[in-house]
Amino acid sequence: MYTDPVKQTLYRIGHAFRTSFPKALKIAWWMIRLTVLVSLGVEALRYFGIIAWMSECLSPVFRLVGLPGEASLAFLTGYFVNVYGALAIVGTLSLTVRELTILGVMVLCAHNMFIETAVQRKTGSSAVRMIAVRTAGALIGGLLLHWLMPVESMPAAPSVAPAALPLQTLAWEWLLSTGQLILRMLTLIVGLSFLQRLLAEFGVIRLLSKCLRPLLKIFGLPARTSFLWIVANVLGLAYGAAVMIEETEAGKVDARDVDLLNHHIGVAHSNIEDLLLFVSFGGLCWWLLLPRWLIAMLFVWERRLELRLRRKT
Repeated sequence: MYTDPVKQTLYRIGHAFRTSFPKALKIAWWMIRLTVLVSLGVEALRYFGIIAWMSECLSPVFRLVGLPGEASLAFLTGYFVNVYGALAIVGTLSLTVRELTILGVMVLCAHNMFIETAVQRKTGSSAVRMIAVRTAGALIGGLLLHWLMPVESMPAAPSVAPAALPLQTLAWEWLLSTGQLILRMLTLIVGLSFLQRLLAEFGVIRLLSKCLRPLLKIFGLPARTSFLWIVANVLGLAYGAAVMIEETEAGKVDARDVDLLNHHIGVAHSNIEDLLLFVSFGGLCWWLLLPRWLIAMLFVWERRLELRLRRKT
């Protein structure tokens, strides 16, 4: 070990990178394969009109939450793909600010379902339960806002009619967008894994745990989940996968704590980029955030009660 403080610091930074890089590449490769397969499958569903057919079947349900039937197509696109896919459909609809905000809460609760559920399953939670929690969270959030938000008719954004594209163009756009996504995912997964090791090496994670303990206590979450909570809120489940999986596999956070965290971040994650995307389309920021935090808190405390009752039986 070096005695010079500068050399010692550089050594610790290098050690953090050397220990994080191999695992990050392994997780990135798993994520990339999963993303390509899911993306290709969803594109096929969309091309053959299956998602459009499903949206027609769901139209009556969406009227219960104060949304026009065609909004179900945006929700399903987000459910199977991501927030960007949902917003691409939103741009073709004439929604009021109220309607856009309700739809935004539903999409933010339940989007990119296949990939993000795979991440949560790999960290120890039940895939079926996570799908149920996030889908129920979306419906509860839609109903809650429909009951609470004042009615208005101001349009959030002008609609633009979608253009029909030939198969060759769709294939090229898929290749281009998937390539960009893979590059972004690889960069973020490796970078986040390195950042996590670096923060742990210099004791920053322990400090974050102390600072966030009061807020996490209200949410029903253990203080040990503080760093993963930050990662999920800033970058989401897909991009934060490497850190979540590594922390779980290393035993730094036990299975029960991660499961509680998954019940929270399933409906309340990516609260910077994805939330601001809906705000840029006209959604109302606090209405998009606070109901999801409330729903997430209820799911966590219900899970804690359920686990406690199981231990007594």
